[in-house]
This record gives sequence, structure tokens and C-alpha cells, in this order.
Amino acid sequence: MTVAVESAATKSRGDRGPRTGPLQRLKRSYQRYWYAYAMITPVAVVLGVLVLYPLVRGFYLTFTDADSLNSARTIGVNHIDATYKFIGLDNYADILWGPTSYDRFWSHFIWTVVWTALCVTFHYVIGLGLALLLNQKMRGRTFYRMLLILPWAVPTFVTVFSWRFMLADSGVINSMLGALHLPQPQWLEDTFFQRFAAIMVNTWCGVPFMMVSLLGGLQSIDASLYEAAEMDGASPWQRFRYVTLPGLRTVSSTVVLLGVIWTFNQFAIIFLLFGGTAPEADILVTWAFYLGFGQQPREYAESATYGVLLLSILIVFTSVYRRWLARNEQLAV
Repeated sequence: MTVAVESAATKSRGDRGPRTGPLQRLKRSYQRYWYAYAMITPVAVVLGVLVLYPLVRGFYLTFTDADSLNSARTIGVNHIDATYKFIGLDNYADILWGPTSYDRFWSHFIWTVVWTALCVTFHYVIGLGLALLLNQKMRGRTFYRMLLILPWAVPTFVTVFSWRFMLADSGVINSMLGALHLPQPQWLEDTFFQRFAAIMVNTWCGVPFMMVSLLGGLQSIDASLYEAAEMDGASPWQRFRYVTLPGLRTVSSTVVLLGVIWTFNQFAIIFLLFGGTAPEADILVTWAFYLGFGQQPREYAESATYGVLLLSILIVFTSVYRRWLARNEQLAV
């Protein structure tokens, strides 16, 4: 009887095959999918060099007092070793709760949130309006689509420099306002108008992407839903509210999330528009750049701390946003 039990157990183990460790499974996977690994390896190496290493290095610097005076550097033939030291969480505490924390962090954080909220709202509202317009049957629709995509197709630095020339004191915009006997704001000098100009330029650059994405979402909505709603006597507003918006929910959630992340970290427009001469208009990412590269001494540790805080804020926002969307989808079902 014992022999029969052992034989059955052995047969059962034989049916499952010998147990293999992780190295054997990895080897078999490589032998089967070697081509995929070969294609992925260059991308992984590039991401590791350009993203992973700077991220780890920057995270380490947040726990030090590194700046341009105590970092390793070479002057001529002389090499000076690094003398910065480990200080723990002092950088985080100083930025968030220090005596100058409002001027150095919270004021820029509040402006960054306002800037992001206004820009993404304008992107979505204007983009949705244009998408609805271009989704209608009209003559020259293809030409209008190409024309409205141009601000997105033109390189960002070209667009921003063009706006900077137009917003100068003697630029086209102020000349037109002067011809109409209207006030001529100092777009690039006054704090309020600097922020207004930054939002305006970013809206100009961001609307085409939102328009194209929402237009694709509109074209994926089944036309029979509109026909059924119209037969039931639904007004245009009701068809928009109960057919269009629900049909765009998936696309809208994705483009809004991407818009928030891109706008929150929008370095090029602020920096190129003002050239680092408008600290009141700096959002967190441009302020971090100024601390690390735009002043003397260069505060590497403080700049890296801002970068980690930016990443943490976006991770928290993304997690909360995705959970909120998932809960709303469950309630809708």
C-alpha cells in the first residue's frame, strides 16, 4: 500500500514536471522571446542612463548640502574634491516649513496650481468647442483642421519667441491697442500681465492637442445614439449632456490627466517667454531650475529637493485622480 501511494505521488509529480527555479524560467523566456529582449534592451539602457541614474542621483543630493562651492570640480589642471555633507531631511523641512518657506515654495506652489487649473480648463473647453465645430459637416473642414493644428505642429521655441516679440512694449499687440486708444500693458514686466501672458501662450500651444484628441473621441461615438435621442425629443443640450459627454469620458479622463502633468511641468514656455527674469511668474519647475543653474552659488541640493517634491505631488495627484475616476465609473454602472 505504501508503495502504491509513493508511486501515485511520483506519478502526480511527474505529471506536473520538475520544479524549476527563477533562473531556469528566465532562461526559457529568453530563449523563446530573445528578439523582444533585443529590441527592448537599447531602450532600457537609454532610460537607465537618462532617467533612472539622474533620478537616483538627485534623490541622494536632497539629503546633502551640495552646491557649486562644495561639489567636486576641475579648475584648469587642478581637481577639487567634493566637501558637501549629509544633512538628512533638513532641505525638505527648510523648504516646506522654514522661515522663508512661503516666498521660496508655497507662493510658487499656489501659482503653479492656479496656472495648471486655468490652462487645462482653457485647453479642454476651447478644444472641445473646436472639436464639436470640426465634427460637423462643412465645406473646407480638412483645411480648418490643418490650420488649427499648426500651433501644435510648430516647435515650441518658435511659437514662444514669436509671442515674445508680439508682446514686447513696441510689439504688434501693443501697437494695435495703441491704435485703438486702449491701454498698453507691460506684458513682460508687470507681474499680473506676465502671468496672463503665460496662460495665454500656453493655451495657444495646448489647445490643438486637446482638440485632436477630443475630435477622435467624438468620431468614435455611435451615430445611432444621437438619432435615438433626437427621436425621443432630446434637445441639442440634452444630447450633448447625455450622449456626447458620457461618450467622451474615457478620452477626457486621459487627456486631462496628461494635460495636468504636462502643464504642471511646463518649463519651456515660462523660461523662453521671460528668460528667467520674472521670478513672480515662475512655476515650481522653472524656480527649481533657477536655484540649480540660474544663480550663484548654484544650490544643487535645494534644486533636487524641489524636483523630488514635484514628482511626489504628481504621483499623489495621479493616484487620487485615477481612484476618483474608477469610483465614478462604478457609480455610473
